[in-house]
Amino acid sequence: MIKRVVKNAEEALKDVKDGMTLMVGGFGLCGIPENAIAQLVKMGTKNLTCISNNAGVDDFGLGLLLQTKQIRKMISSYVGENDEFERQMLSGELEVELVPQGTLATRCLAAGYGMPVIYTPAGVGTEVAIGKEVRKFTFNGEEKEYLMEKAFEADFALVKAWKGDEAGNLIFRSTARNFNPMMAMAGKITVAEVEHLVPAGELDPDHIHTPGIYVHRIFQGKNYEKRIEQRTVRKKL
Repeated sequence: MIKRVVKNAEEALKDVKDGMTLMVGGFGLCGIPENAIAQLVKMGTKNLTCISNNAGVDDFGLGLLLQTKQIRKMISSYVGENDEFERQMLSGELEVELVPQGTLATRCLAAGYGMPVIYTPAGVGTEVAIGKEVRKFTFNGEEKEYLMEKAFEADFALVKAWKGDEAGNLIFRSTARNFNPMMAMAGKITVAEVEHLVPAGELDPDHIHTPGIYVHRIFQGKNYEKRIEQRTVRKKL
């Protein structure tokens, strides 16, 4: 069996270099690879391109890398919770590519499936389509215009799972099963941090969300804060 288990985030990310492109799993602050992000901050790796649904908040998640100005470009869908992101974007310090959420997900899937491009009606006739190929296709009896979008090419995919085994098989929990599974398929090197690392064969095969064939390095994380982006509670009756 291929050895996939590494000791910690430091060992897992030792060959991440300046200027690389990283996919970072998570939705809001749910299911983000907290240990990997903290290690990147510690390493000081700079000029990164990050592909992520969002950019964290000012003092957590990818917001930590924005604070230290280690990210050169963000490719994201929703970025409305981060004041530092807004400041850097408006000042021209940060390059930003906004992508419709479904397109972002499908470009990740395309990379995992080995498909160089996809065609989608999302973004046709908007700023998203500037400089991109548009073709007409007939589908379900209707001719429409479709925008060509390229599959993502990422040097690393950094994902977070609830449980994983030594063979790299992963199980995600609740909302954390968002962009993590599709990004895990798409990275040239996929690093998975998990809350519980168990021996190979212990996971029920019917419950595995990401097969270990996609995972190159896995380690058990620690000290998860699991912060809630916007806590909303019901008034006491």
